Amino acid sequence: MSLHWTETARDGAARAGTLHTAHGTVETPVFMPVGTAGTVKAMTADSVRATGARMILGNTYHLMLRPGAERVARLGGLHRLADWHGPILTDSGGFQVMSLAGLRQMDADGVTFQSHLDGSKHRLTPERSIEIQHLLGADVTMCFDECTPHPATEAQTASSMRLSMAWAARSRAAFVPREGHGLFGIVQGGVFNDLRAESVAALTAIGFEGYAIGGLAVGEGQAEMFRVLDWTVPLLPRTSPRYLMGVGTPDDLIGAVLRGVDMFDCVLPTRSGRTARAYTSRGVLNLRNARHAESLEPLDPDCPCPACQKHSRAYIHHLIRADEILGPMLLTWHNIQYYQTLMGRLRAAIIDGRLVEEAAAIRAGWQERAVA
Repeated sequence: MSLHWTETARDGAARAGTLHTAHGTVETPVFMPVGTAGTVKAMTADSVRATGARMILGNTYHLMLRPGAERVARLGGLHRLADWHGPILTDSGGFQVMSLAGLRQMDADGVTFQSHLDGSKHRLTPERSIEIQHLLGADVTMCFDECTPHPATEAQTASSMRLSMAWAARSRAAFVPREGHGLFGIVQGGVFNDLRAESVAALTAIGFEGYAIGGLAVGEGQAEMFRVLDWTVPLLPRTSPRYLMGVGTPDDLIGAVLRGVDMFDCVLPTRSGRTARAYTSRGVLNLRNARHAESLEPLDPDCPCPACQKHSRAYIHHLIRADEILGPMLLTWHNIQYYQTLMGRLRAAIIDGRLVEEAAAIRAGWQERAVA
């Protein structure tokens, strides 16, 4: 049986469900911590598991540069190498087509990258991207695409989207079906409704195990992102999982879940942990600020993570100011825990038919204290 998703509850447009993969099941809506280079930064696999996370993300571009996809395969695959026994989704490298624009040359066949590490040349085509993800052992493989930058004209966006659709067909042809593994198509089209609809039509005609929405959270703003989701999500197959790539803040996640999105990833909780920011049920804290220097309060009294259960804000503030590595480790653990707790609350609320009320209560909690 290939990878598949089953719906277990619905509340408005929002869905709760189960994603079935070769490495276990995952309850949705789900947030996947980002393990770009085979590790969730500042975390062990055990600590990631302790937050309740059941699925993580790896990146084709970074892993093909080091340690190399063939080497990962020889060492038993990414699951074994990283001590992660649950499902893994791998980004195809398509985001780097946009983000590393100064280091790549693109043509209709694929992209030639100049490594940001040592300047060496590497070629990614849809076929090679799919091959690398197969070597890594990904449960969910992503089509190779071009993440369209923002802003872009309608003509530029159309050209980019149609190239991605051609690459999607080649990705589908290159993918090797096997039990518990699947390939997701990626909807592009920028902020243009007709192009998003054209992209969905092209992808559904090819047929995929799941559908991602790409090209958002790239500078268009939350209101425009939600407008695009309001248009795009209802066009997607109801029986397949929906994945919003690279999003986002806790408020972004709530808004997208309300609109029917099932899966998310973002570097924000880990990156924020490394820059002294903590997401809490009462708002965002900046642990560099002097106001925390003598505070015996936990980061969040409602959080079960070690940072909150064992340490004060004063201690974490001290670690940050002293440039001790334990500070970012504790804050990263806390942030991933917060995101997992948030998704758990949203899942439970969908099942109970009270998502709108729960979303309002969560958002109201953030207003109790200003960013501090």
